[in-house]
Amino acid sequence: MDRRTISTRKGSKRKLEQDFEHENQDRHKIPATDTAAGYESHQKLTRHIQTQVDILNSSFSALEADRAAARRATSVLSQFAKTEELVDTMVDCGAVPALVMHLQAPPPTRGENGPKLYEHEVEKGSALALGLLAVKPEHQQLIVDAGALTHLVELLKRHKSVDNSRTVNGVVRKAADAITNLAHENSGIKTRVRIEGAIPYLVELLEHADAKVQRAAAGALRTLAFKNDENKNQIVECNALPTLVIMLGSEDTAIHYEAVGVIGNLVHSSPHIKKAVLLAGALQPVIGLLSSPCSESQREAALLLGQFAAADSDCKVHIVQRGAVKPLIDMLESSDVQLKEMAAFALGRLAQETHNQAGIAHNGGIVPLLRLLDSKSGPLQHNAAFTLYGLVDNEDNVADLIKVGGFQKLQYGEFIVQQTKDCVAKTMRRLEEKIHGRVLNHLLYLMRVAERNIQRRVALALAHLCAPDDRKVVFLDKNGLDLLLGLLESGSVKLQCDGSVALYRLATQASSVSPVDAAPLSPTPQVYLGEQYVNNPTLSDVTFLVEGKRFYAHRICLLASSDAFRAMFDGGYRERNAKDVEIPNIRWDVFELMMRFIYTGSVEINIDLAQDLLRAADQYLLDGLKRLCECTIAQDISVENVSLMYELSEGFNAMSLRESCILFILGQFDKLCTKPWSSHLIQRIMPDIRHYFEKALSKPTKLT
Repeated sequence: MDRRTISTRKGSKRKLEQDFEHENQDRHKIPATDTAAGYESHQKLTRHIQTQVDILNSSFSALEADRAAARRATSVLSQFAKTEELVDTMVDCGAVPALVMHLQAPPPTRGENGPKLYEHEVEKGSALALGLLAVKPEHQQLIVDAGALTHLVELLKRHKSVDNSRTVNGVVRKAADAITNLAHENSGIKTRVRIEGAIPYLVELLEHADAKVQRAAAGALRTLAFKNDENKNQIVECNALPTLVIMLGSEDTAIHYEAVGVIGNLVHSSPHIKKAVLLAGALQPVIGLLSSPCSESQREAALLLGQFAAADSDCKVHIVQRGAVKPLIDMLESSDVQLKEMAAFALGRLAQETHNQAGIAHNGGIVPLLRLLDSKSGPLQHNAAFTLYGLVDNEDNVADLIKVGGFQKLQYGEFIVQQTKDCVAKTMRRLEEKIHGRVLNHLLYLMRVAERNIQRRVALALAHLCAPDDRKVVFLDKNGLDLLLGLLESGSVKLQCDGSVALYRLATQASSVSPVDAAPLSPTPQVYLGEQYVNNPTLSDVTFLVEGKRFYAHRICLLASSDAFRAMFDGGYRERNAKDVEIPNIRWDVFELMMRFIYTGSVEINIDLAQDLLRAADQYLLDGLKRLCECTIAQDISVENVSLMYELSEGFNAMSLRESCILFILGQFDKLCTKPWSSHLIQRIMPDIRHYFEKALSKPTKLT
């Protein structure tokens, strides 16, 4: 239970296109590249790309014509870089070193003193194009090896320029975005970025006046902090936390989304940073983000609260006290699977604290959590199951969960991963441990006065959960048995199946031995002469005629075996003094088996002879043999013959066989209910089912 399933936190990979659309509406258009254009179109585009690369390679100077040409070329290449199919072509044409070269301003011409022509614009276009090329991981290292990082860090420093214009802000922003894409899921480049000295400048940019620059800097820090402890520590050492906490409260959704993402990556697997973040006052702003109009911010905030909740019990309590529970529960109803997953993750952590459990349930958390058990998402399903495991630790929640059908959800749920199955099994055991005292009294009250469907849910749950000592009270004294039997008679197959499963569970729990009880003792001490005297004329004083053949027997053994033989030989019947007794209605092989049982007390019964032997045992009142026959026949019960077997049990008053039929019907009801005659059979045996349970539940509980 200690390992929670959460979505893997990814570093943010910025596509650098959001502002680019507006900035380049009237600039160069890329020719359409549909499949009909074919090879010639691709060749034309390749030549066009190569032309732009050649222009960059030949225009690295401060001359007006070169600056203008470089500006146009970087703009066109940026447009091309937006098309994923052209990225490899651009790299093959040598775009990377050409663009890296233009990340820096060219040497000034002799005598140049005033503002540089197109200052910042060429560098901005180059940073933008390189950032787009870096979207493909295989090109990240190539760009870094070409020397891009050093120049990109220098571009970050331009925010200190006296000319703090929109153009400067643009180049700084694109430099930060390019760093984000270069470092995405590349630990080596993340370290290189730190070594190049980018982190202090990115932290400074968090306080920039331009919101877009703030957002870009935060995005870069978010990526750099992901799974890189040295980067995390430097970000914190540069005093980023106070600014990030302030950004959490920004009305700009893009800013608070990036800020909560940075903090999330900082605290992940770093307890000391988590503590520092809480001391910086992040808790309440993060809780506030649960109500953000940005679902991504909500998701990050929920994940972050789950991480905070792992710190200590006090933090769990503070999160709840500050109002996190209700918005987290509301998020469980979202159509966004990841949002629901993170909300369930946070609630799961919070629910492991005793003081929070009742509050989560009181705010309506149980029903949406139960619905999430039907999810096809393994992590979401597990987070919901883990939260419910915590909630049922509180006795006040047990009846509420059972009342809304929670036990059935846990019992019949289709759980995707083994971890979730184990969690649900522990939850069921925890529920079972709680069914006593005031919890049981509450459930019995509901079973008496609540709506019919709630009464049924309670009875179904108690059939599985209540202690042996309480079964008689619950199901006989408090009429729980009537509720379960009523389900069997309902018109709903689902309810019938639920009722049969509960009754079968109750029956198996109530029986400490097999369904076929041991044979009762003979009313008189049994005398067994032994195998050697079976059909042996030695000392024989009576002969049976079976199918025209003689069978030698001994009165002393027969008299001791049953009341039927005692009446035959001690009563007023003609057989009393007869030397030969005719047996007209039993086959030889059946009679021989019956006599073998009388002489030895045991016999192996073939299923083919079991019914005839049962008839003979019933006729001659041989209860022990009758039970053995019933046991043998019970092994042959099937969906197809159970009705006939039940009729057989009625015909010979075979109570053990009848009980076996009842247990089979209850245990296999899901298969039996498809038969057209099943409803008639249920109605027919209902009195016997009731009698069976009244007898079974009235037995004293055996100590084990």
